[in-house]
Amino acid sequence: MDTLVNASRPITLDALVDQADRVKAIVEQVRGQMLAPNARKKAPMFSSAQLMALTGLDKAQVDYRLRKGELPSGRLNKTGYRREFTLAEVRTWVKDVRAAELRPEGAEAITITVGNFKGGVTKTTTALTLAQGLSLRGHKVLVIDCDPQGSLTTLFGLLPDSEVSMDETVLPLFSGEQTEIAYAIRPTYWDGIDLVAAASFLFSAEFILPAKQSKDSNFEFWNVLNFGIDRARLEYDVIVIDTPPALSYTTINALMASDGIIMPLPPSALDFASSAQFWDLFSDLTNQLIRNRGGKKEFAFIDILLAKVEASDISSSFVREWIAAAYTDKVLPVEIPKTAAASTASAEFGTVYDSAPENASTRTFKRAFEAYDRFVELIESQVRTFWRRQVGG
Repeated sequence: MDTLVNASRPITLDALVDQADRVKAIVEQVRGQMLAPNARKKAPMFSSAQLMALTGLDKAQVDYRLRKGELPSGRLNKTGYRREFTLAEVRTWVKDVRAAELRPEGAEAITITVGNFKGGVTKTTTALTLAQGLSLRGHKVLVIDCDPQGSLTTLFGLLPDSEVSMDETVLPLFSGEQTEIAYAIRPTYWDGIDLVAAASFLFSAEFILPAKQSKDSNFEFWNVLNFGIDRARLEYDVIVIDTPPALSYTTINALMASDGIIMPLPPSALDFASSAQFWDLFSDLTNQLIRNRGGKKEFAFIDILLAKVEASDISSSFVREWIAAAYTDKVLPVEIPKTAAASTASAEFGTVYDSAPENASTRTFKRAFEAYDRFVELIESQVRTFWRRQVGG
């Protein structure tokens, strides 16, 4: 009865403001509980077994290098029996062992955009796990959050509407106040990953960019981000961009700045239909903006990543067949399962890579880890091919 009475009352604008403030307060409270005691994310510690898995070294090889003293030795954990390493220490080992797999001299960063029309398809989680996975393989990654909702920024442990200023986003770049992205880059809790954050005021880019275009016919609104990250391409190995769930002016900038595109796609009929709209509109736009002006745009790769896959869902097998027929060799040979592990990590403002070492042995976490590791491995292979083409290798 109370619900019916409340529903009959008009909701004023002041009431909406109060609600927004209340929700923000609860989010901050939850964030504080999840990230206690300092309300900031911390990278996990790594065991000797994880170090060996990441470097490909066996125990004898690790012990030999520890005795030489040329690489970080880590420390014994609280039990005094097992050695553990910080993320920075692990990355030092990985970069030493995998030196031949890293960006060669003379090559620039590859830019990868993660995009999809729909929300809830693991787009943001895919962007972060890709960045984390590549960093664990020794690469230096810049992550750019172009979604005004700031979900990726939140996964880094920041509250977009209270801890991100306008000057820490891509907005000054889009408005013309800045010409390159260095002003907005900040370090994160994860060694090897820097961030350009996002917040709700990024929505104004959808008005700023077309307004500038209308005043100056020579203004290429779709190339602002592309030009703005030119210098960053010399400083990083990989640039990962997360986009809004729409083909907005911001999304177009991200796609046009990209060398590779990844679309996470759950095997559902609605998501598959939405993906068709995405590529249809994107191809129309590229024709209007590029080909009709005598220019060209090439991508090193376009990947479709099957995500949120439930093995027990019989109906999804039909959609998988549709996706395979439509996207052929663009479909990556890995499926990201819908697991309790991924859901738990998301609820704790993180990914499976953020999880504590003791969780790695559980069955659902192992499935998620293995799937994401395989995904990152496939992307890294394409990244190395891109670099070899740059340097003529």
